[in-house]
Amino acid sequence: MTLDRARTPRASRIARTLATGTAVAAAALLAAPAAGAADNHQGLNSPHHAGSSTVFVQSDDTTANTVVAYDRATDGTLAQQGVYATGGKGGILPGTVADHLASQGSLAYDRNHRLLYAVNAGSDTVTVFAVHGTHLRRVQEISSGGSFPVSVTFHGNRVYVANTLGGGSVQGFVRTGERLVKVDSWHRDLGLDKATSAVGQISFTPDGSKLVVTTKASGQSIDVFPVGAHSGPSARPVVTATPGAVPFGFAFDPAGQLRVTEAGTNSVGTFTVGRDGGLTAKGTVPTGQTATCWAVTAGHHLYVSNAASGTLSGYRVGPEGELTALGNTATHAGTVDAAASSDGRYLYVQTGAQGVVDEFRVGANGSLTAIGSVVVPGAVGGEGIAAG
Repeated sequence: MTLDRARTPRASRIARTLATGTAVAAAALLAAPAAGAADNHQGLNSPHHAGSSTVFVQSDDTTANTVVAYDRATDGTLAQQGVYATGGKGGILPGTVADHLASQGSLAYDRNHRLLYAVNAGSDTVTVFAVHGTHLRRVQEISSGGSFPVSVTFHGNRVYVANTLGGGSVQGFVRTGERLVKVDSWHRDLGLDKATSAVGQISFTPDGSKLVVTTKASGQSIDVFPVGAHSGPSARPVVTATPGAVPFGFAFDPAGQLRVTEAGTNSVGTFTVGRDGGLTAKGTVPTGQTATCWAVTAGHHLYVSNAASGTLSGYRVGPEGELTALGNTATHAGTVDAAASSDGRYLYVQTGAQGVVDEFRVGANGSLTAIGSVVVPGAVGGEGIAAG
């Protein structure tokens, strides 16, 4: 990689960081403006964009992975519009039934740039789709930089993927236009037990300054990598051990607090994220359900999926961050990943036992009203859902 001899401080910083990267990636970073929290697919409700009335669901089909596009009607119900091949294959982790990837966030929708990212666990790749309403155009399939990718996140023009097998790893990419460029120096091995599934989820914090990774099985920790505005993650994460908790999925509430599902204790843990990446525990609330593994926010409400109970547990997030239980709502069997519409009015929940997505209207008080369901083609045990 060659940059002008008279480098600006910003260019020099990028050049040092991308010593093993590519000129294309460096150019993309140099050209990119600072990104705001709305660029993060885990962030809070963003303004209306074209494509905001769509819902995308990944089948995780092991013969040919697909993404199914749905149009959302004004009453929140879904109508299938198209089925799009990712070019890769889905995967099944041993011992799983309703949740073949055992993860959260395997499908991510960048509303601002109208791009959809899908992991292909069985092919060790990531697919990029350009989004035109409910029509998808496959742009690229690229190596995930590890074994069995299960979760993907983005902020601005940076994209990161978590691979769950082989000890677990994180791989970073730069988005240039509609395509991704893998940056070799943005790879981090997690060093976990190679015989087990390691990762539950990866996501940027809302401000894009850190990457959060949950590790289960042998890890049972929440790992936080500080990330420079135009550089890769820190050499090592700040690790918060949570023995026995089995941290799985998570979401950020409107105040930026981290809400983590703890499958080992069937509870929701709350943490604040420090400037250095350290976590401060703020308390734990039990769900009273079984296999509490996925989390999603809709405005000032939090919903967690209980796979073995076939329920959603709802909570109102108070002004001081306190959680008030709203009760449990039944779903089809095998409740897994979920997504809220950008306006927070509707919630869509994957249920893996039969490959069904349940549709709910979110009331002003956080109550959920069932409004229908759709069967996703080839999606029994599938995970990955994103809503506009």
